[in-house]
Amino acid sequence: MSSTSQTADADPIPAPQDSARNWVRILAKYREPNYSRSIFELAVSILPFLALWVLAWLSLSVSYWLTFAIALVNGGFLVRLFIIQHDCGHGSYFNNRHASDWVGRILGVLTLTPYKVWRRTHSIHHSAAGNLEKRGIGDVYTMTVEEYEKLSSLQRLRYRAYRHPLFMFGVAPILLFAFQNRVPVGLMKSWEYWLSAMGTNVMILAVLGAIGWFGGLMPLVLIFIPSLLVAATGGVWLFYVQHQFENTQWDHESDWQLHDAALKGSSYYVLPSVLRWFSGNIGVHHVHHLYSRIPFYRLMEVLRENTALENLNRMTIRESFACARLHLWDEGTRKLVSFAQVHQQRAAA
Repeated sequence: MSSTSQTADADPIPAPQDSARNWVRILAKYREPNYSRSIFELAVSILPFLALWVLAWLSLSVSYWLTFAIALVNGGFLVRLFIIQHDCGHGSYFNNRHASDWVGRILGVLTLTPYKVWRRTHSIHHSAAGNLEKRGIGDVYTMTVEEYEKLSSLQRLRYRAYRHPLFMFGVAPILLFAFQNRVPVGLMKSWEYWLSAMGTNVMILAVLGAIGWFGGLMPLVLIFIPSLLVAATGGVWLFYVQHQFENTQWDHESDWQLHDAALKGSSYYVLPSVLRWFSGNIGVHHVHHLYSRIPFYRLMEVLRENTALENLNRMTIRESFACARLHLWDEGTRKLVSFAQVHQQRAAA
């Protein structure tokens, strides 16, 4: 992962190593959504999603394996619907806040994510990403090496289990979307977030009840659950690699700066065009975190016109697999390291 030097464009473009504040002024021109484009992106996401649901249901009389395969594909459209819900939460999808909120609420039923709860916790994530004093809401919890070494053996075992890939990408997605999202975790004292969570739960139960009433158990087992698992696992993986990479950035409150943490603590996940489409360009995460009001369909436009950003925290799919082996923030080397590296350093010392 490297940074590029200043480009030769006509307009003065700051190099990525310059203060991230300089980029905010440049990125501001991309913040306006296009109403027609937003409607189009919503249509080409939700209509195929519904059509594949119908097709999968009809295929139950032909082959359960065919039904299962269609459901897996539909998980990709569910990820894309979550990205639209995500943009609605940032107020970047429509200029009209009420339109964004209602689209977000409706999509929250499909993604099993109460919109208002998620919007608030995700806002906390954006406002505190990379701040060591503000971990715990809307993030993948990350300990420092010093904190880890002070733990008891049982506490270390618990943290290692939490960071294990089988839990992080196997169990955690199910726990998050099927169970944790049913209550407003982190916002339990506010009735408005309980209303958001319970209202979403009622609608989810109504939809699932209708599916079970008309189709029985098999549509739930072979369509709903596989689609959810694909989307949940894919979503957690994307969120993980966007901040859990070797050269990410964490600082204590006294040294932390919002814009630097956003730009330098978020990755640019380079994906094939098909995966980039299904993931709504969320891989361009360094730009998104620095200016979250940019609609997802304009993020690639930002890179095309500001090539200095293309190589900042750039990560390919092959490189991203190594992120699953990183667990602790080393304040000395300012890198995310693995448990094995910590043990090696301790042995060498």
